[in-house]
Amino acid sequence: MTNTIKKVEAYEVLDSRGFPTVKVVLTLEDGSVGKASVPSGASTGQYEAIEFRDNDSSRYFGKGVKTAIKNINEVIFPAVTRLKNPDLWKVDNLLMELDGTKNKSNLGANATLAVSLAFSKAMSKFYKIPLFRYLGGFSAKKMPIPMMNILNGGVHASNNLDIQEFMITPVSATSFTEGVRWCSEIYHTLEQILKENGFETSVGDEGGFAPNLANNEEAIELIVTAINRAGYNTNEVKIALDAASSQWYFGNNYTLTKSQKTFTSQEMVEYWSKLCEKYPIISLEDAMSEQDYDGWEKLTLTLGNKVQLVGDDLFATNSERLKQWSKQNLANSILIKPNQIGTLSETFETIETAKSLGYTTIVSHRSGETEDTSIADIAVATNSWQIKAGAPCRSERTSKYNRLIEIENWISTEKPEHTFFTKRNDFVKNYTFFNDTSWKKSVNLNSKDFNTTRRGYLLEV
Repeated sequence: MTNTIKKVEAYEVLDSRGFPTVKVVLTLEDGSVGKASVPSGASTGQYEAIEFRDNDSSRYFGKGVKTAIKNINEVIFPAVTRLKNPDLWKVDNLLMELDGTKNKSNLGANATLAVSLAFSKAMSKFYKIPLFRYLGGFSAKKMPIPMMNILNGGVHASNNLDIQEFMITPVSATSFTEGVRWCSEIYHTLEQILKENGFETSVGDEGGFAPNLANNEEAIELIVTAINRAGYNTNEVKIALDAASSQWYFGNNYTLTKSQKTFTSQEMVEYWSKLCEKYPIISLEDAMSEQDYDGWEKLTLTLGNKVQLVGDDLFATNSERLKQWSKQNLANSILIKPNQIGTLSETFETIETAKSLGYTTIVSHRSGETEDTSIADIAVATNSWQIKAGAPCRSERTSKYNRLIEIENWISTEKPEHTFFTKRNDFVKNYTFFNDTSWKKSVNLNSKDFNTTRRGYLLEV
């Protein structure tokens, strides 16, 4: 039997917000089956690939995905079954050809990505190897550091906080599994602190707590308190923020709609600079709008040698946009969301482009998630530095962390003859990120040194 595609079936299923998304079950001739479902974002950038919605107000308030499913069943299925002994690159190239646009506006990125993911999963079954091994080969051997969302705001929560995600990242943990434990302990400690102070402990879209607080700084201070009370310190566990500031950008100014504050672009840069000076913030995502290129340039000049500046809406997992704006040294890191570009092949191209330019990569979930754990395997397959998968709460989030724990165990116990590598039992613990003063002075944002692991852990076999 060959790995020729025998059948592709698409269904409409629900995501974590209770809205429809696309699921694909793909079967190869030998009987290997790959199942995949795609996520959906709430704060989406204008440069993302098109997600097809039906706009039929009689179903799911217009959010149905029957059009995308029809494209899979009637356009993609007949075409991919004609491929003989296909690999992922052949399938993805065909998907791109069938669509014929840069932003998947003919078939929908939710249709193309679902097929791309399902095929890769079927192929891992065909070869009887884990998905991360199929996607990354024997070089897939490093575990990412979790960036765990523990407090929500912005469009992800019905509270009064403008910043969308307040995250913790256990930079000194000796393994991914240990890092997850630290984060979970801090998360539950934060819950206790919120209760003690009379705050609500309901959660937002990504599982983080969503209380009404005085301001963004109070949220950070509560997290610092939780880190310390849980038995850790801010040298071991850092804070990361996702501002999602494109949601604030109106008429060349930033208006924080919940707190009713307005900033110019320069004032926004100054705000972030003061915040990072005051608190142990290691990473800022979408701190400037996707349209504010001058603001991004000012921010990078101000904080680029101190803080990881992550472009999400700015780059939209698009290698061409990354190449374009890296020439002006905008940001120094890129968020990787496969549904922003529409196929795994294009996702990997963007990651390789980022590495060649010295940008760090963070594989990320979306606010509307499913039980699909593909991003966990993608993070390991591409040796990405970090992963965002939400809070240690809600199964659509914890499933990704649990999959990574499983992968770490698999890597750490696999036999050398199965990997062509000699097992190394110790962990590298010299990751200081941007806290090494001598390194700060010499860093070049276009240098590959920028992507050098400094502290934390790197598991190799």
